Amino acid sequence: MTNPNSPLTFPCGLIMKNRFMLAPLTNQESHEDGQLSQEEFHWLSLRAKGQFGMTMTCASHVQAVGKGFRGQLGIFDNKHCKGHQRLTREIKSHGSLVVIQLHHAGMRSPKELIEDLPVCPSTNAETGAKALTLNEVKALREDFILAGIRAKNYAYDGVEILGAHGYILSQFLSSEINQREDHYGGSLDNRSRLLFEIIDGIRQACGEKFLVGVRLSPEKFGMRLSEVKLLCQQFINSEKIDFLDVSLWDSFKYPEKDQDGEQDEEKILLDHFTELDFKNILFTVAGKISTGKDVKTILNSKVDFVTIGRSAILHHDFPQKVIDNPQFEPIALPVSKEYLKKEGLSDIFINYMKKWPGFVKE
Repeated sequence: MTNPNSPLTFPCGLIMKNRFMLAPLTNQESHEDGQLSQEEFHWLSLRAKGQFGMTMTCASHVQAVGKGFRGQLGIFDNKHCKGHQRLTREIKSHGSLVVIQLHHAGMRSPKELIEDLPVCPSTNAETGAKALTLNEVKALREDFILAGIRAKNYAYDGVEILGAHGYILSQFLSSEINQREDHYGGSLDNRSRLLFEIIDGIRQACGEKFLVGVRLSPEKFGMRLSEVKLLCQQFINSEKIDFLDVSLWDSFKYPEKDQDGEQDEEKILLDHFTELDFKNILFTVAGKISTGKDVKTILNSKVDFVTIGRSAILHHDFPQKVIDNPQFEPIALPVSKEYLKKEGLSDIFINYMKKWPGFVKE
């Protein structure tokens, strides 16, 4: 039985003090030019104080045109330096690893936010996104790598590359969305080429002691479970990453029907991934891991550490509460605005949380 308070050593040599990672949660709290706000600083640093072994930022865009939501933390320009350095210094002071998630929204960038057409691997009529030229694909690759270099210079322990949830790298992975006819489209090897090139570039530029993770999601946005499992094994075999983060939406659910109409009802979605040979690569999942009992169940299912979202919003010290009481259950929903303010959420973040049905008490 895995102790949630036991440390973990990543292939790069960094040690995580326990088995809890803060999920990369959208909060809309930072400044519109991408600079860190006091509100986002407070939200994240309070989770580090609450004993998360790894504190991850929200998705942070690597190009201005890749912005996905208002108040998004950016890492596409050196003007963001001071805020990031302040954040990494504070989070590390609480014994937490600090990792930034590298992001580009692609066709999911709101036109009114970027004041331009969003971009996509190929023209997308539904969103009005324009296709990236080959030179623009190469520029995108370089900007992801530059963001990784900035992260290291700003004293982050590492980065997580977002290849999930229908954002641009996921758009490249999807045979449904990606209709390119060059070597970034067509076969799975071609559709995943950009993601592998970004990982190679960051690893080469930032060295073997820099933490590198990848987030994937196996369903929705044209993803095929069989392809995502194959990609996971390829990432593991490449030995270029330290951990895989699979966002399951619900860690206890069965797979949805894939694009071929097939569905495996014999095992839950999680089991499709725990049966892979992870070798020395660490594995985490996210999705409705809400209670101490859930944490125990997941950690005893061949998962190395848990990624906590909703319960981390409700309890800044969720890891400590579960360590102290393995049967811990979070406060019942809905919760008041006053309660969320005490847990480190600003008015902006609380208003965003109102989009989650039944979360904030009216």
